[in-house]
Amino acid sequence: MTVHRPLPDATAPRPPCLLVVDDQPVNVQALYQAFAADHQVLMATSGEQALALCASRQPDLVLLDVEMPGLDGHQVCQRLKADAATRDIPVIFVTAHDDEAAETLGLELGAVDFISKPINPRIVRARVRTHLTLKAQSDLLRQWVYLDGLTGVHNRRHFDERLANEWARALRQGSDLSVLLLDVDYFKAYNDRHGHQAGDECLRLVAACLGRSIKRPGDLLARYGGEEFACLLPDTPLPGALTFARQLTAEVAALGVPHGGSAVTGVVTVSVGACTKRYDGAGTAAALLREADAQLYLAKSRGRNRVCGAELPIG
Repeated sequence: MTVHRPLPDATAPRPPCLLVVDDQPVNVQALYQAFAADHQVLMATSGEQALALCASRQPDLVLLDVEMPGLDGHQVCQRLKADAATRDIPVIFVTAHDDEAAETLGLELGAVDFISKPINPRIVRARVRTHLTLKAQSDLLRQWVYLDGLTGVHNRRHFDERLANEWARALRQGSDLSVLLLDVDYFKAYNDRHGHQAGDECLRLVAACLGRSIKRPGDLLARYGGEEFACLLPDTPLPGALTFARQLTAEVAALGVPHGGSAVTGVVTVSVGACTKRYDGAGTAAALLREADAQLYLAKSRGRNRVCGAELPIG
């Protein structure tokens, strides 16, 4: 007999993800049993393993033992808080120490709470629930801070922070990094002809179109300012960036938004400037942006509704 099981609900919220870190299996099992019913529980038995899991899986909260061989809990917490990718993950120390000096040190390193061993399941669940709620609220606030109010895509502040992080990563790993700067063609003429409310709606339509084209999790679209947008494309050489840029120009034109003030065509279009830091190149993030802007100017001077691009000099 065939048993038909219901498919999982893709719209249902995922359970919170916890990382339990302890070198003693009995302690790991105690915390696993306290949370496994309604949480996703990851487990690590060393500080090095914990850092790797935090970087790859981004848990919502870490329950961290203090006394461990190799990297101890204090060192793990310190490294988590020093890394922009993991610093917002709340850390609760689970420890047999209950003296004031140990607690003060943990809080100074960035922990949000302490739980004493042996654990009381009801107390640990209540404290974790509180800190997961606070993290969800903080995540929502950070999201609002980094979103453009008109278009709903990321804003310039978020783009600048991500560019700095991706530039540093590209230098460490010796990888390519590309930036696109996009400008809506003759947008002042659009506003003059159709009105500012229509101009706002035009920017929302363009942003939504560009956003639908972003497929890779690491890529970023942001409103750079006014009628200008920016795309950050990690691990992307110049040919790939140019191909993607041409795809964007085609898709915006295909929207068919009427533009009676355009000297290019009768619909809204964009011009794009691209610049790539090669895997073997150096330079600065500011130089990458300047060259992308120079390429955008070149695209506009050559008639708009087109793409121009270049690599940063290797030397």
